[in-house]
Amino acid sequence: MDFVLVRPARAANVGGACRALRNMGFGAPVLVDATSLDRAEVARVAHGAEDLVASMRDAATLDAAVSEAQFVAATSGRASRTWTPRELAAHLATRGGRAALVFGPEADGLRVDEQRRSDVVVRIPTDPAHSSLNLAQAVLLFAWELRMALEPADAPRAEAPEPRDWHAAQDELAAACAAIGYVDPGPPGPVMAELRHLLARAEPTAREVTLLRGLARQMRWAGRRARGER
Repeated sequence: MDFVLVRPARAANVGGACRALRNMGFGAPVLVDATSLDRAEVARVAHGAEDLVASMRDAATLDAAVSEAQFVAATSGRASRTWTPRELAAHLATRGGRAALVFGPEADGLRVDEQRRSDVVVRIPTDPAHSSLNLAQAVLLFAWELRMALEPADAPRAEAPEPRDWHAAQDELAAACAAIGYVDPGPPGPVMAELRHLLARAEPTAREVTLLRGLARQMRWAGRRARGER
C-alpha cells in the first residue's frame, strides 16, 4: 500500500504522517512535488519513524507516483460521491495487487484532474461545522482503518462453548430465574426468550458459559434458602 502525499506544504504534517504510518505498520510515503520541504524538520517531528523519513521516495508527478498501482484512491473533503475510509479498507481487503492512496496539499486538497486520475474518491465523514483535518490526522485515520481490515487479529478468539453446555446454561438460567421468582415456573415465556437473545448476541466463551452455569446454581440455592428449603 502506497501513501502518496501531493505537494505537502508543512514539514510537521509530513513528519506526523510518517509517525502515523510507523504506528500502523506501513512503509514510507511517496512525495509528489515536494522538493522544497524541510527534511530536517520532517525527521524532528517523526519521532521513532526516522527510517521512514530517510526512505521517502520523491516523484515529479502524480502519474509517476502511482504508475505501479493497480488501484488508486484519492482523498477529498469536498467531493459528494465518495467512499468512506472503512469502505475503502473493506474493498482492499478483498482484492490483490498494489494500491495507492493519494492525499492532497493541506490548504486546498487535490485538483479535480488529480481526483479523476483515481479509481475512487474517499472522504472522511466529519462534522460539517468543523470538517477540516490536517494531513497527519487523515493519514492516521486511513492507516488505522486499513490495518484493521488487512491485518489478522492480534489474539486468537477464545474457545467457543460446546453446544450441549450452551443449551444447558440457558436451561439452568431459566430454572434459576424461576427459583428466585423472577419468572413463572413452566415453559419459557417472553422474558426468558429476550434473555436468551441477549446471551446469544454476547457470544459467550466456554469459560463464560461455565460462569453462567455457576451463577444459575447459586441463584437456585438462594431461592431454596429464601423459601426455607435445604
